[in-house]
Amino acid sequence: MSSSVVREVQFPKQPALQLIYDTAPIGLAYLSPDCRYLQINQRLTEICGISVEGHLGRTVRDCVPGLASAVEDIVRSIMESGEPVTGIEVYGQRPGHNDERCWITHWHPQRGPNGNIVGVNVAAEEITDRKRHERELRSARDTAEAALRRLKEAQDSLVEAEKLAALGRLVAGVSHEINSPVGTSLTVASVLESKTAKFAAEVARGGLKRSSLNEFLAVVKTASTHLTGNLARAAELIQSFKQVAVDQGHLERRTFDPSELTQRLAASLEPELRKSGLTLNVECLSGLTMNSYPGPCGQVLTNLLMNAIVHAFPDGKSGRIDLAIRACGEGDIEIAVSDNGCGMSADLRRQAFNPFFTTRRHEGNVGLGLHIVHNIVSGRLGGRIKLESKPGVGTRIQMIVPRVAPETGEA
Repeated sequence: MSSSVVREVQFPKQPALQLIYDTAPIGLAYLSPDCRYLQINQRLTEICGISVEGHLGRTVRDCVPGLASAVEDIVRSIMESGEPVTGIEVYGQRPGHNDERCWITHWHPQRGPNGNIVGVNVAAEEITDRKRHERELRSARDTAEAALRRLKEAQDSLVEAEKLAALGRLVAGVSHEINSPVGTSLTVASVLESKTAKFAAEVARGGLKRSSLNEFLAVVKTASTHLTGNLARAAELIQSFKQVAVDQGHLERRTFDPSELTQRLAASLEPELRKSGLTLNVECLSGLTMNSYPGPCGQVLTNLLMNAIVHAFPDGKSGRIDLAIRACGEGDIEIAVSDNGCGMSADLRRQAFNPFFTTRRHEGNVGLGLHIVHNIVSGRLGGRIKLESKPGVGTRIQMIVPRVAPETGEA
């Protein structure tokens, strides 16, 4: 391009504008419509390492060939539309450096006295450090999210393990309880078998006496009474456990009576209560019905009762646990579990529902029982939960749950 042509579109010589070019902390340039440098400051020359004088009058393709095509497209767009182009990121390497740098550029048309576009003003700010920080933040975020996913998976596994452990405790308790009536029934049956053999032998000899007959009939009557009572007790325990196991293992929604569910749970936990020297008082209004999830509901009651058994009465102290279920307004049911145990300090109350918080970790407790309760009540059952406790007085956990559970609740 001849010097006469350059002069026609030369950079306007204004002292104030020149001062801005000389002192600006960002790169500035003024390009002709054919992408020749008419003005450039020292800051912008750092991109290619050519001096200010080495840029003037030369094209972008001469000075930074790697950026030429992109710059020509931007200048062409401005010349055709008259609109500025802003926020364009440019990547490249400084001369003698292998690290990639990044600049954010803004392009604005320069208009002449008659309004026609005579050139393009360019502002470029290096954002290499900012981009590096953004990459580091993205990497840190991705790492944190991956760790959170792994933690959530581990937590879900522990929650499931805690549910299975609770069910396992029920199995152990009910098995122990069933052993008593079944064992007694076996003993009675053995005695009855022996008495029957002796009676049959006496009949075979033909010397049966009325007193022997009466004695045998009395034995049969007593044995029948013992067998019926003990086997009925075993059947009752098995039925209770079957329903509890089914309810805790499935999440099907159905209509049920919470009083019946409570009685079954109380029966299944009776061995544990008796072993701990505790009394369970159940107050449940009959006739209540819920269209909800008996499995999660049973899990909540089991966890709360087991939590009271394990934590509320340290050092083998005896005590009382109260379980009350009553109507609350037109559409809700109140469930309250309270005890007269050791109670909790303010610090323990604040952490009671936190996952993995337990005061008995040395005994193998995971610290998910009350966390599971909170999640089930506030999630799948669609209710709310409140804990009140005072040291030396006891603890009360109140739950308000709707009779009709929300359709999309999740534990």
